[in-house]
Amino acid sequence: MERVLVTGIEPFDGDNINPSWQVAQALAGERIAGAEVVVRQLACVLGLSNQQLIAAIEEVKPRAVICLGLAGGRGEISVERVAINLIDARIPDNAGQQPIDIPVVEGGPVGYFSTLPVKAIVHHMHQAGIPAAVSQTAGTYNCNQLFYGLSHHIASQNLAIKGGFIHIPYSHELAVNHPGKPSMALTTMIEAVRSIVHTTLTVAEDVSLSGGALH
Repeated sequence: MERVLVTGIEPFDGDNINPSWQVAQALAGERIAGAEVVVRQLACVLGLSNQQLIAAIEEVKPRAVICLGLAGGRGEISVERVAINLIDARIPDNAGQQPIDIPVVEGGPVGYFSTLPVKAIVHHMHQAGIPAAVSQTAGTYNCNQLFYGLSHHIASQNLAIKGGFIHIPYSHELAVNHPGKPSMALTTMIEAVRSIVHTTLTVAEDVSLSGGALH
């Protein structure tokens, strides 16, 4: 049976939960569009998390890889479009590292585009009533490092798989610790990622969106 790898990230920056991992866990073992969802938790440790991701890809041999991460302050599902070859950590990671202005991969390309059908993904979430948008920046911290590392691995190894990164908001539970920040129900985020997996597996080519509509 074909597999899809969905990853979440461990809690960081003083939080005791990370909804990206809660969402991934909720989908573990599901069968979507004929593929089994396999999940892995990744560290919030720069460098180590990319090693864990590549090891998981080699173990699972998935048809697609969808990495999830937390973007506190965003109020919608963000489908990331571009990964850049830069780490510029705004806070220390869980190992106390805070590298500034270093590449994710020495000598690697400046950036990569997601190989997920990003606009089709957003369109289908809108059809389901889920707030979502294409994002042009995944930041310069652990999430972008994972996105770039994933993209570089796919490109450099000539893997015939799709891969990309999705940022999710605070869950309502986590937002209690972050007053004034937008949040989304965990059940809605689970449904969003279920839709993302389905669209990734069933849409061969991305669509063009204009004013939120297919044309």
